[in-house]
Amino acid sequence: MSVLEALRMALQGLFAQRLRAALTMLGILIGVSAVIVLVAVGNGNAQQINNQIQSLGSNLLTVFSTPRRGAGGVAQQFGSGTSLTLGDARALADRAANPDLEAVVPSVNTRAQVTWTTQNTNTSITGTSEEFPTVRNYAMAEGDFLTAADVSNDAHVAVVGATVVDNLFNGADPLGQAIKINRQPFVVIGVLASKGSAGFQNQDDTIIVPVSTAQAYLTGSKTVNNIFVEAASPDVMSDAQAEIQDTLLTAHHIQNAALADFQVLNQSDILQTASSITASETLLLGAIAAISLVVGGIGIMNIMLVTVTERTREIGIRKAIGARRRDIIVQFLIESVMLGGVGGAVGVLTGIGVSLLLPHLSSLTTVVSASSIALALSVSVAIGLFFGLYPANRAAGMHPIQALHYE
Repeated sequence: MSVLEALRMALQGLFAQRLRAALTMLGILIGVSAVIVLVAVGNGNAQQINNQIQSLGSNLLTVFSTPRRGAGGVAQQFGSGTSLTLGDARALADRAANPDLEAVVPSVNTRAQVTWTTQNTNTSITGTSEEFPTVRNYAMAEGDFLTAADVSNDAHVAVVGATVVDNLFNGADPLGQAIKINRQPFVVIGVLASKGSAGFQNQDDTIIVPVSTAQAYLTGSKTVNNIFVEAASPDVMSDAQAEIQDTLLTAHHIQNAALADFQVLNQSDILQTASSITASETLLLGAIAAISLVVGGIGIMNIMLVTVTERTREIGIRKAIGARRRDIIVQFLIESVMLGGVGGAVGVLTGIGVSLLLPHLSSLTTVVSASSIALALSVSVAIGLFFGLYPANRAAGMHPIQALHYE
């Protein structure tokens, strides 16, 4: 018997029990669509995390003060040390000594009460230099950013984030407005373009002032909380990190790197760690969804066994008139593969549709990957083949006389 003839007979068998076939395919449909949707959610989560990390800056290295030992040997909070200064930032900015460092930006961080007329808000204050937007991937929505003259002259000027504009100015144009930060007057010269959140931090809820002004009038400290460094390219991140290490060890007169009072965080290392975690999460979600595919496969085997039992006399007649063992196996395998394949195809369409709809119905981000579609579809066909093999072999192994006498 030809494959086309076996296909025709398989289709006739499935159409004869349309409702049962549809319910059997439903298990595969749910399994395939679940795999596609959950993998899409995992991929979307990974993309969202990577975008948030990338939004912090391009080729970014961050230098923190390491925790100091307090009285009784108790360690203070990470980053609470006071070892970094503007002098360290100037030393790192020496391109002759550090050719792989493209830009260096000191940062002083604090929180303060900010007022404008009768409005007030509590927000994050960042004291920094004119290269901050380049290193931290900020853009201007309107107005201007700080200049080198603002930093050197301790200018009382400020650049505000989108959230501060919403919370403080009640729809008024913030440019040129005089605000007070901890009762110190500042003039708004620019508004940052919105960046959204990075982890638990709202990057738009901030006001940026010259680092020298922040030290002199807001914090009263000569130290900086951290130093952001942009490497010349992604390929020299390790070299740039080594240059930072060597420069600061020399500046702090430390010979043993193990005793360094600072730490350098490499953005590429953070990205690799995040990617590893999200890849494991996506794999776990896909594996959970794949369980329903196995359940659907068991359903196919169950229905095919029932089908073999119901068509025992048909099998006996076919074998009596010359059908070979291979012909019977092919016929029933085609039926089971069609159950898996058609259910898988409809499941793919359903999964893609749900994945595209989810971002509009919730805060989830989804990214449908071609690999997950191909994998889910091929697995559904393979499941139909695998779970149909035993019923097909059972049908082919029947003795014609016994099959003809089966009631």
